[in-house]
Amino acid sequence: MPLWVFLFVILTLSSGSHCSLPPSLPLRMRRYADAIFTNSYRKVLGQLSTRKLLQDIMSRQQGERNQEQGARVRLGRQVDGVWAEQKQMALESVLVALLQKHSRNFQG
Repeated sequence: MPLWVFLFVILTLSSGSHCSLPPSLPLRMRRYADAIFTNSYRKVLGQLSTRKLLQDIMSRQQGERNQEQGARVRLGRQVDGVWAEQKQMALESVLVALLQKHSRNFQG
């Protein structure tokens, strides 16, 4: 920068001429930094609330799946119980029939 330009700028600034100075750079930078922080903070809060919502939905679905699996297991146990009872009754009736047949043969 030529020396005469430098001197002109200094004289203009020190003489209080009609040129207005731009807002102080540090204040502008602080506002800019605050805006960046606020935007980033809002973004993070939005991501956190979205993540929490997704986790809630997923846990509800998992709970429903667990309930369905529990119901299936209970139903399976009931079916197994009914099947075992029917099987036992069938075996008992076969044994009764065999005993009756054997007792007829033995008596006759």
